[in-house]
Amino acid sequence: MIDDQPLMKMDEDSWDSVYHGNFTTAQNSAFAVLPSMIAQGGGHILFLSSYAALHPTYGQAAYASAKSALHGLMSDLSRSHGPAGIRVNCILPGFLETKMTSVVSENRKDQIRELHSMKKFNTASHVAEFVHFLDEHMEFTSGQIFQLDSRPC
Repeated sequence: MIDDQPLMKMDEDSWDSVYHGNFTTAQNSAFAVLPSMIAQGGGHILFLSSYAALHPTYGQAAYASAKSALHGLMSDLSRSHGPAGIRVNCILPGFLETKMTSVVSENRKDQIRELHSMKKFNTASHVAEFVHFLDEHMEFTSGQIFQLDSRPC
């Protein structure tokens, strides 16, 4: 959920909606699964964050704040639940052609693509492959943020 606008023009309901859709739902999901993961002796929580958490564009205060909050939550949960065998990571998938980004003009997509070293966007399939690899083959990796596109940090 996005609602890009300058902070001083954003009303409280818009802020709350963006924050709820991008942080609170993820937080609630993590809290819902943690008891069963603890009981079974492990699990993997993976948060979907955004490049905007590190480098927000103009008008993304609410979205960037919510996605940045995921990084803090990930860090805390990975430290506090790692001994119980629970891994917690974040991925920044990059710009994907999705329903959310369908409103972005082709001109703006071209501008964003130019910011990427490889001048291409990831696909949902590439992101899914990475998620599978991380879950299946990197069993001791936790507390990490993975930027999956070719946009320079």
